[in-house]
Amino acid sequence: MTEEWDEARSIQAAKADPDAFGALYEAYVDRIYSYIYHRVGNVHDAEDLTSRTFFRAMAHLPTYEDKGIPFSAWLYRIAHNLIANFHRDRQRRSVVALDGILVGTLPEHHPEVLAEAQDDTKLLAEEIAKLDATRRELLVLKFSEGLSNAEIGAILGRSEGAIKSLYHRTLLQIRKGMHKRGLKPE
Repeated sequence: MTEEWDEARSIQAAKADPDAFGALYEAYVDRIYSYIYHRVGNVHDAEDLTSRTFFRAMAHLPTYEDKGIPFSAWLYRIAHNLIANFHRDRQRRSVVALDGILVGTLPEHHPEVLAEAQDDTKLLAEEIAKLDATRRELLVLKFSEGLSNAEIGAILGRSEGAIKSLYHRTLLQIRKGMHKRGLKPE
C-alpha cells in the first residue's frame, strides 16, 4: 500500500530536518530543470542553476510560508530570479538557443511538407525571439511547464488577471507578426 505524498507535511518535515528536503527535491527537480533549461538553452548552465535553486530553497525554507500558492511557484520564483541574474551577468553574449527546435518532433513526411513545416516553425521561433523576456518566459511557463495563470502570476509577481491580459496581448503580437510574414496562424 503506497501512501499518497503530502506536500505540506514534507515541507514541515524539511523545516525540522534538512535531510527530509530530499522528498521536495525529488518531487520538483525535473520540472524546475526543464523550466531553467528552456530559459538558458544549455545543459551545463541549466544543471548549475537547478542546483543553485534547490540550495537557495533549502537555505530559505525556514522562512517559507504557505499563502495558498503551490510550493512549486515559490521554487519557480527562486529559479526565475537566478535566471534573471544569469542573463544579466552574460548580457554581452547572445543567449537565444533555438537550434534543434525540431529534432525528433515531426513524423516522417514528404520532403516538401517537412520543409514547409520547418519554415513555419522557424518563422514562429523568430517571432517568439522578438518578444521581450517576460513574454517569452510567460510562454515557457504556460506551454512547456503547463502552469496555471495564478501560478505564473506568483512567479512573475503579477496578478492572475494581469497574466491573462499579458498572455492575450502576447498571442496577438505573435499572430500579427506571423500575418506580416504572410502566414495565417490558427
